[in-house]
Amino acid sequence: MSENRVIVIAGPTASGKSALAIDVAKALNSAVVNCDSMQVYKHMPIISACPSSEEKKQIPHYLFEIYEPSFRGNVVDWLNKAQQIITELWAENKIPVVVGGTGLYIDNLINGTTPIPETSLQVRQEVAELLKTKGNEALYALLQQEDVQTASKLNVNDTTRIVRACEVLKDTGIKLSDWYKKPMIKKLPQAEFITVKICPQTQELDKRCYIRFDKMMQEGALEEVKYLHSLNLDESLPAMKALGVPELMSYLKGEVSYVDAVDNAKLHTRQYAKRQRTWFKNKLKADVVLNSCYKSGTQTIWQEIVKML
Repeated sequence: MSENRVIVIAGPTASGKSALAIDVAKALNSAVVNCDSMQVYKHMPIISACPSSEEKKQIPHYLFEIYEPSFRGNVVDWLNKAQQIITELWAENKIPVVVGGTGLYIDNLINGTTPIPETSLQVRQEVAELLKTKGNEALYALLQQEDVQTASKLNVNDTTRIVRACEVLKDTGIKLSDWYKKPMIKKLPQAEFITVKICPQTQELDKRCYIRFDKMMQEGALEEVKYLHSLNLDESLPAMKALGVPELMSYLKGEVSYVDAVDNAKLHTRQYAKRQRTWFKNKLKADVVLNSCYKSGTQTIWQEIVKML
C-alpha cells in the first residue's frame, strides 16, 4: 500500500496540524514524523507544543525531543534523519505522516536542497567557540570578508544563519553562496508527496494562539524555561529562540513583569503564526487545503486524505 508515498501536513502554529497528523496516522496504522525545528529539542515539550505522552502512546512518533538544547540543529541534520525514518517506514509498508510548521524543512524535503555536506563536529565546536568568545559580530565580519553575497542577505543578529554559513565555509572551503548555485538534490527522489496545508483565517488563528499559550503556562511552561535558564546556555542557540522562551527568560531575569512577559509571548506567537500562514499560503502547493483550524473528533478531513491513497 505504501509504495513510496509520504503525507506532509503543514500549517502555522496552533492550527491543529498535529491533531490531524495523529488522526491520519492512526487511520493508516502508520507513524508521525516531526518537521518542526523547535520540537526536536529535549526539556521543553510544553513550550514547543510537542505531542503529549498520551498522544505518543496512540501512534509512533519520530524525531521529537532528540537533541539537547545546547545543540544547534539545522535542516541538514533533520533531512538526514527524516530520510532514514521514512525509508524504514516504507520498508514496513507504512505511509509516513510528516507534520510541522518549519517551511524550510518542508520545502527541502519536497523540492530538494543544496548538496552541502554535513559539517564535522569539530568545525561546529570551533565556530561555536568563536561565537562564544568573540560574538556574532565577529563571525558576521568574517562572512563580509569571505562571502560577501551571503553576508549581504543576512542581518548581523541572525546568529543561526551566520553560524551555519561560517561552518560551511570553514569545513568545505566553499562559500555558502556558491553552494546554492549548484543543482538541487532530493533526499528522497522516489517519494510521492501528498501535501496538506492548513490556512485558517487570521482571527481564528489569533484566538487559538492566545488560548494555547495560556494553557502552556498552566501546564508548566515557566518551569521548563526556568530549567533552560539554569543551564546558562548561549542565547543565540535555536532552542533559546523558541516562541515564549526569550519572553519568559526576560521575566526570570527581572527585566519585565510576569504579565508583560506573557503578553509579549502571545504577541510574538501571533506574529509568527501570521508569517507562517502567509508562507504556506503563497509558497506551498498542496493537494488538500483546510481553511480553518483542525479539531480532532469534529472534522472528517482525515478521511478525505486517506481516500486519496
